[in-house]
Amino acid sequence: MKLPSPFPENPPPGPFRPGFWKSPLRGPWLTSILGSILLVGLTIVASTGFLSHAAYEPGLGGNAIVPTDLDIPLIGIGFPNSISWLYAATQGLHVTVGYAVVPLLLAKLWSVMPRLFKWPPTDSPAEGIERALIGLLVASAVFQLATGIANAQNWYPFKFNFVVAHYYGAIIFLASIVLHVAIKIPVMRRAYRERGVLKPLREDLAATRPEPWDHDGLVAKDPDAPTISRRGLLAFAGGSAFLVAIANAGQFLGGPFRSLAFLGPRSTGHGDGPNDFPVNKTFAGAKIPEDGVGDSWRLKLQAGDKVVELSREDLLAMPQRTETLPIACVEGWSAERQWTGVRLQDLAALVGGAGTVTVDSLQPKGVLRKATLGNQHVRQSKSLLALRVNGEDISRDHGFPARVIVPGLPGVHCTKWVSTMTFGRSA
Repeated sequence: MKLPSPFPENPPPGPFRPGFWKSPLRGPWLTSILGSILLVGLTIVASTGFLSHAAYEPGLGGNAIVPTDLDIPLIGIGFPNSISWLYAATQGLHVTVGYAVVPLLLAKLWSVMPRLFKWPPTDSPAEGIERALIGLLVASAVFQLATGIANAQNWYPFKFNFVVAHYYGAIIFLASIVLHVAIKIPVMRRAYRERGVLKPLREDLAATRPEPWDHDGLVAKDPDAPTISRRGLLAFAGGSAFLVAIANAGQFLGGPFRSLAFLGPRSTGHGDGPNDFPVNKTFAGAKIPEDGVGDSWRLKLQAGDKVVELSREDLLAMPQRTETLPIACVEGWSAERQWTGVRLQDLAALVGGAGTVTVDSLQPKGVLRKATLGNQHVRQSKSLLALRVNGEDISRDHGFPARVIVPGLPGVHCTKWVSTMTFGRSA
């Protein structure tokens, strides 16, 4: 049976005309191999993104950002804090791979460009639904990557809450990509069966030929001579992804790699000596009152009706604990340092506290100034109210007179400039 031609009569001018597209590289195999590679990267980005959301524990007290009835099951369990570097690793991977998939996504969009300008747009209701899903997939992918990179670069041109929008956008993206893959599996299997998975990569420029005719219209009607082979195209896209990843990865790998992370806005430190590591919000930027961190500063501990106030000297007189822990940010950077201070469980014991603790900062109202930590964080022996870093007093930008440092949690929950800690009451 003769299949209908994918090239309609009398299409509109420009990109809707089949002769507009000249590349001899486009076809089902190229789109399938790019899609397969991109799927691996997007799976890593999506899974680590939901892990990041779990680490935020939005269902826990003052950290609520997204309605808890829509949270994924891991939220109720809590992000594990027994592995101190876990959040630094997963979030660093999330941001780095998120950068790296951009060249691959652009290559994938290039490979299907003729399909996006198909005329007429749809031949049947089923095809119309499929094309609507593709539009949703493209829109949600572009939205997630664009807003995620803008957030990682500390650029906020949007006026909505990034965390909420990114979370709901991720759900839409995940649903659309699952449906898209389910629809396209037969196309991918046929392309790999007919041409092989890797066989076209062995073809050099001289052996590069257009793919066989396809009903979807990806193969050019009147192709030009090739100027690059398919393996050259994949090497260019893959090399671009690798370079972009290297240009960001150093901000969480640290060491000699940090100097290579020119895409990481926090790749350089802030401060001198032991305090020379990234700062998201400075003392001045947080508008902390100067007199609030002077000799009159007191830490207020509270559990029910019991209240204890401690000066910094009182805290330094308590048993000190030193732990090597990373401070990690949702932007993808992290820095491992030696922190010295008082264990949170020892502070809880002073007021007979149990369960969760809400930590308030000296930051003025109207900005992010508090976080809630769960019982597993309070009872973790490595969780500290830090007074020093690498043997010196923490600087004002890093939270002087005292800040929280907890294993396995994003830095936003490691409250700086602590003023009050309100514990749950013992049973």
